Amino acid sequence: MRLIGSKWTGSIIYHLKDEPVRFNDLARMLGGASKKMVDQRLKELEARGMVLRTVVNERPVAVTYELTEFGRSALHILEQLRVWSESHQLD
Repeated sequence: MRLIGSKWTGSIIYHLKDEPVRFNDLARMLGGASKKMVDQRLKELEARGMVLRTVVNERPVAVTYELTEFGRSALHILEQLRVWSESHQLD
């Protein structure tokens, strides 16, 4: 849970599942998360080796993020958690 249990971490991993995503696009996809929070979670994921940060342009600075193989390994767990939570929703 220390790796993916923080708020917004699972959502970030989910949104990076298909292709590299630019920071501002990712922040938009997450909706309620502040840019500061998204930046903090991305730095944590990068430090853990789950996300790869790539500078695309120098001016203006454009950065993309994508999952590493280790990061991709969390997708299965997140999918199981989604299925479990949907089957046990309380009304």
